[in-house]
Amino acid sequence: MKNMPNMNNLMKQAQQLQSRMAKIQEELGSKTVEGSAGGGMVTVVANGHQEIQSINIDPEVVDPEDIEMLQDLILAAVNDSIARAKKMSADEMGKLTGGMNLPNIPGLM
Repeated sequence: MKNMPNMNNLMKQAQQLQSRMAKIQEELGSKTVEGSAGGGMVTVVANGHQEIQSINIDPEVVDPEDIEMLQDLILAAVNDSIARAKKMSADEMGKLTGGMNLPNIPGLM
């Protein structure tokens, strides 16, 4: 039973890591990023859980004759905000894991 203390230590470290990961996930819910399109004519704010918090559309970009352009701008801004939220989440988790190359574990990011 020579390896038993190492196994206990490993389990303790895993529990600490899990606790810190849960704390980071909670904190990500209150952090936000902003994505934009059309030179800022459409802005979208997302939180670290990649949930859209708000959308702002400059009235100048609203043209009833060109709804398709507005839809494209909104889509681009949403995608930009989600990409930024994913990067923020990955950066925060990277701080915790210290660059360890962990496999993609469902529910972590």
